[in-house]
Amino acid sequence: MHEDIKKAITVLREGGIILYPTDTIWGLGCDASNKEAVERIYKIKQRSDSKSMLVLVSRPEMIQFYIDELSDNAYDLFDLATEPLTVILDDVKNLAENLIAIDGSVGFRVTKEDFSQKLVQQFKMPIVSTSANISGNPAPAIFDEISEEIISAVDYVVEYRQDDTTKSKPSKIIKLGKFGEFKLIR
Repeated sequence: MHEDIKKAITVLREGGIILYPTDTIWGLGCDASNKEAVERIYKIKQRSDSKSMLVLVSRPEMIQFYIDELSDNAYDLFDLATEPLTVILDDVKNLAENLIAIDGSVGFRVTKEDFSQKLVQQFKMPIVSTSANISGNPAPAIFDEISEEIISAVDYVVEYRQDDTTKSKPSKIIKLGKFGEFKLIR
């Protein structure tokens, strides 16, 4: 795993795209502040850039650099989550502009999965996480479900967990408003 993380970070720092295991499914990832890398993921997925993608962080405190203030409600949601949870937050800054939704929001997920958490910790920045599939096709829960078209389009394919056939559930998604109100999306 250590060598995979090292290689993945090198690719991310160079503006490349990685294919990697997350706390939910296999994902495509890049530096969340790199506009060109984000654009490349949209092209690989053949997806409109009006459909935003989420980012992984290793702990809630990382989010503070990307929004004006992280509410106590957001901390509580992340702390109490026993399953993967994506929280959509408003007024996002310091990320690639084409990653931020039209309404100024981005989904953040604090990953607790070993590989993706260590990757984000060592990269020291949020990493885009979007399903490793062409838009409209099923999301790959295991490596063997990823199309050759996706595999050949990335700059680095993580070896860790390629033989793992454990299927995880998708994350819950909650939209958290500025005043603490929230809406369950999924």
